[in-house]
Amino acid sequence: MKIGPLSEAALTPATGPVRSERASTSAGLAGAQDSSGVPVSVSAAARSLEVSSAGSGIDEAKVAAVRAAIANGTFTVDAGAIADKLLSNAQEVLSRMRD
Repeated sequence: MKIGPLSEAALTPATGPVRSERASTSAGLAGAQDSSGVPVSVSAAARSLEVSSAGSGIDEAKVAAVRAAIANGTFTVDAGAIADKLLSNAQEVLSRMRD
């Protein structure tokens, strides 16, 4: 798995109270208030992300095959491949930090 590039927005800390309950991102929340009485609005772009995440592109057949392999003890992990990816991702992050 490759981690995507970091953006400045991803590194900026959030301000104010942040709620993580799934219900707080429903489409009917535009203009609603959270438990502290602070007005909350969810942009159309944010709502479209929630809708599009429903069809997240997860290969259910592959998940079932991996789950079955784990259950019957035949799943193997290629530690070398994982180490290579971790090192590659670390090198990429470090090279971006130097720029």
